[in-house]
Amino acid sequence: MNGTLAICTLFEGGYHYGVGALANSLHANGFRGVIWAGYRGALPPWAKTLSSSQGYAEFQVAEGCVIRFLPVQTTAHFTNFKPDFMLSLFEEHAPDCQALFYLDPDVVVCEAWRFFEEWISCGVTVCEDVNSPFAPQHPRRIGWRRFYGGFGIQLAPKEAYYANGGFVGVRREDIAFLKLWKRLQDHMMTAIGGAEYAGISGGKSLEGRRGFAHCFDQPDQEALNATFEAVEGVTVSFVGRQAMGFEAGKPILPHALGSGKPWQKHYVHDALCGKAPRAVDKQYWHYAQGPIPLYAASHLRSKRLALRVAAAMGRFIRRN
Repeated sequence: MNGTLAICTLFEGGYHYGVGALANSLHANGFRGVIWAGYRGALPPWAKTLSSSQGYAEFQVAEGCVIRFLPVQTTAHFTNFKPDFMLSLFEEHAPDCQALFYLDPDVVVCEAWRFFEEWISCGVTVCEDVNSPFAPQHPRRIGWRRFYGGFGIQLAPKEAYYANGGFVGVRREDIAFLKLWKRLQDHMMTAIGGAEYAGISGGKSLEGRRGFAHCFDQPDQEALNATFEAVEGVTVSFVGRQAMGFEAGKPILPHALGSGKPWQKHYVHDALCGKAPRAVDKQYWHYAQGPIPLYAASHLRSKRLALRVAAAMGRFIRRN
């Protein structure tokens, strides 16, 4: 892939711990370039030396790798702001960028960057979700088709695969895909009452707003997958559930789904409750040390020891 490739993410509050580990993992696996981090609230405490330019604050991760912190003015839950943010980068802040990879701040990268440089040449890049697949005539998919048909947008059955919204790669030449994703998502936001509603922590409750067969269950993700059915002339390249650590196999982008983020978990207590450490927990603490030092050395040692103990306990204790 010729041209500039960049990373982007969105965060607020304690998710800065995830942003730091994500940046560390990217650098360790060969990424050199710009990580755009849209944020709301305070900047991370570990971003101590910043230079300001063109509306963003720049932090050097290591030689050749920087994070550009870009303040975001929106009341939307950040999970519902992904296509908007990516479009703003393509159209305003990063006009020379030829491809963007969005990653949630609870994802780490465990594959050589060269793979991603080559993968993006295949089209829009996504990972299969833990709940995938949904058959082409699944009621949830029919719910999308009925809803968007009311706006004159026709969806056609294609793959049964269902993508996770925590990672999306898009080339500039496929920017029409992002515009369509945003359009579909905007319609869905109106139907559920606004972009503040989300089926995850921090969002307004979707109770009573999930639509037929829960077709609005995770709005950004539902709209993303509906876009695959609506878009024409764009190739979508899926990798399987093992990619995000949802099933056995090599994880390349382990993703900490749910409320228990690696920086929040109490591993020995969880192991006693039958919940062993996940691949993403191990990888997070592997990358937490540097080049951005997110924690004191003593805290790192304590967490890594707890992980080893919890992993050993997990061989004998299983949750019913």
